[in-house]
Amino acid sequence: MSALPVFAATSSHLRVAVYARDPARKAMLMTILRDGGHEVSEDGDADVLLVDGAVPHPGHGVVLRLGDSAGADALPPDAPAEQILAAIGALGAGLTVQLREGPGFAAAAEPRSRHLLTPREIEILGALGEGLSNKAIARKLDISQHTVKFHVESLFRKLGVRSRAQAVVKGLTVLSKARLEI
Repeated sequence: MSALPVFAATSSHLRVAVYARDPARKAMLMTILRDGGHEVSEDGDADVLLVDGAVPHPGHGVVLRLGDSAGADALPPDAPAEQILAAIGALGAGLTVQLREGPGFAAAAEPRSRHLLTPREIEILGALGEGLSNKAIARKLDISQHTVKFHVESLFRKLGVRSRAQAVVKGLTVLSKARLEI
């Protein structure tokens, strides 16, 4: 099996120790890691420990479990090589690995409306409600016109609108709902 070239190009070289009861399974996991550009360590002195099933291993360090579906930093026992390598890279970078519920990619949960807009975006929205131009908003808030443009585009994207008037109307609706939720 070979790793995705994109992942191999973007991941750093990690030392990974593999713990598995089945010698054939251990050899397969070691091959996946080597093909992914990682060094396989025979001892527990590694950046990441890859543990297949319920097998004894040193209790220290960063651990990726295969077959243990409980909690974070666990993958199913039949995880493909690409998923194993991505998880190893994420753990090596200090991130947490957690599987989504259900098959494939699911839509991200909709953020609560009170967290939708940043405080600066709310200021920009208020200035839009006053009918100010980007230049006038920049002067009022003591920021660059480029920054104003960035925030206006962010507002349009977050609110799903295409004009300043639509942004003001929808923004007021979102903000009033947020106040009711608090």
